[in-house]
Amino acid sequence: MHNFTAKQLASLVQKGEISATSVAEMAIARIEQFDPKVEAFLAVFKERAVQRAKALDAKRAAGKPLGKLAGVPIALKDNMHVKGELTTCGSRFLTNYRAIFDATVTHLLEEEDALIIGKTNMDEFAMGSSTENSAFKKTRNPWDLNCSPGGSSGGSAAAVAARLCPIALGSDTGGSVRQPAAFCGIVGYKPSYGRVSRYGLVAYASSLDQIGPLSTTVEDTALLMEVLGKHCEKDSTSLAIPPEAYMQHLALDLKGKTIGVPRSFLEDLNPEAKASFQTSVEIFQSLGAKIVDVNLDILKYSIAVYYILSTAEASTNLARFDGIRYGLRSSRAKTLDEVYDFSKQEGFGPEVKNRILLGTFVLSSGYKDAYYEKAQRVRALIIQKLREAFTLCDAITLPCSPFAAFPIGAIQEPLQMYLQDVYTICANLCGLPSISIPCGFTKEKKPLGLQILGPALHDKVVLSFAHAFEKATAHAAVPPLFSREKSS
Repeated sequence: MHNFTAKQLASLVQKGEISATSVAEMAIARIEQFDPKVEAFLAVFKERAVQRAKALDAKRAAGKPLGKLAGVPIALKDNMHVKGELTTCGSRFLTNYRAIFDATVTHLLEEEDALIIGKTNMDEFAMGSSTENSAFKKTRNPWDLNCSPGGSSGGSAAAVAARLCPIALGSDTGGSVRQPAAFCGIVGYKPSYGRVSRYGLVAYASSLDQIGPLSTTVEDTALLMEVLGKHCEKDSTSLAIPPEAYMQHLALDLKGKTIGVPRSFLEDLNPEAKASFQTSVEIFQSLGAKIVDVNLDILKYSIAVYYILSTAEASTNLARFDGIRYGLRSSRAKTLDEVYDFSKQEGFGPEVKNRILLGTFVLSSGYKDAYYEKAQRVRALIIQKLREAFTLCDAITLPCSPFAAFPIGAIQEPLQMYLQDVYTICANLCGLPSISIPCGFTKEKKPLGLQILGPALHDKVVLSFAHAFEKATAHAAVPPLFSREKSS
C-alpha cells in the first residue's frame, strides 16, 4: 500500500476494498521500520491515527459518506498546531508547548477524513535550507542518507519521498517546500499567498509564509488544494474567494500556451542542472507550448531583499518568545531581565539568533530607511517586473535549486546556504503560485527539480502545466532503500 497515491488510497477506503485501520497500521509500521534511517518525524500519533481510522471504518460500515481524503495518512510540519499535541517548531524553546487549538489546515484535513499521522522535523522556526538547524535531529535524504533533504520542510519531504506517508504539509517562506521537494524527487507546491489559511501556523515572516503540500503526484497536490484552498475567517490574510475544482482543470492541452524562460538570469547555473533544465524546456515545446524569453534580471536582488524583509518580520514575530508567555523559562533566571535574557539565550539556536539580530538591525532607527524601506521598494519593482513578464506568457519556468542535494555539513558559509533560495524567493516576494516537480537526476542519481510559476491566483494553471509535464516524463521514482515493504 505504501506505493499508492493519496487519491488511490482514498478511493479504496471509500469503496471498502481496504480498511482505514489497515492503512493507518501500514503507515505506522513503515515509520517504525524506516524512519530511524531518515529521521523525518519528531512525533508519531499512533493512538490518534488508529482511533480515527477505526471511527472511519465504522462510519463507512454505517453507510455514511466519506471525505475526499478518507483514510489517507498525512504528516504536518512541526510548526502547525494539532490540539493537544506538541508544536516545537524544531526548537528547544517550545519543547513544553502543547497546542490549545487546531490549525485551520488540521481541521480541514480531518473534516475530509484524513489521518494525521505525526509531526515532521524542520529547521528551527523554519529558518534554514537543509534541516540541519533543528534542535533535535538531522533529517537525511532518502536518495542518499549522507545528504541533506533540503529545508526548512526537509522532514515532510523526506517522509513523502521514503513513502512513510503519501502527503505531508510544509511551510514555504522562501522556497522551503519546493527546494526540499526538488532534493527528494517529489512534488512540492506553494499556493498563491492567501489561498491557504495560515491560522495555526507559527509565523516566521508573515508576508511571505504559505502552507503547501508535498506529494508524489501533481494529482494528489490538486486533490489536497481542493481541501485546503478555502477562505478562513480566522486569518486576516485569507482570500475571500470561492474554492476551485483543481482536479477538473488538470487535463490542459498546452498547444497555444506560452512559457517564459529568463535565460540571462540562468547563465551561472550549474552545468548539469542547466542541461536538465534545457531538456525540460524542450519537453514543453514537444507538448505544443511556445517558449519565449522574459527579462527577470531584477531577480538578482531578490536574495538581499528577502533576507532583509524576512529577518525584519522574524524579529517582530519571535519577540513573543520570552520565557513568560510561551516556551521554556530559564532555571538560572533570578530577575525579570534575566528571564528574558537567559530564556532566549538557552531557547534559540544559532541561526535563529543570527536572523533576529539582523532583523532588529535593519529595523533600527538609524538603518530602517537604508535597508528595510529600500528593500520594500525593490520588492515592489520585482512584483511589477513579474506582472510585465506574465503579459508575454502564461507561466514561467525556472530551476528549483542551483544544484542537487549536498552532503550534510558541506555548506558552512551562511551566504552560500542563503543562495539555495535564489530561484524560489521571487514567488514568495510576489505572492505567486509555484510548483517543483521532478525533472531528472544527476550522474550520482540525485533528483533535480523543475519550477513552474504562474500569475497570482492562477493556481489551477500552474498545476495543469505541471501535470502535463509529469505525464510526458517518467522522473518520479521511489528511492531504492525504501521501495520494498520490508527490510532484508
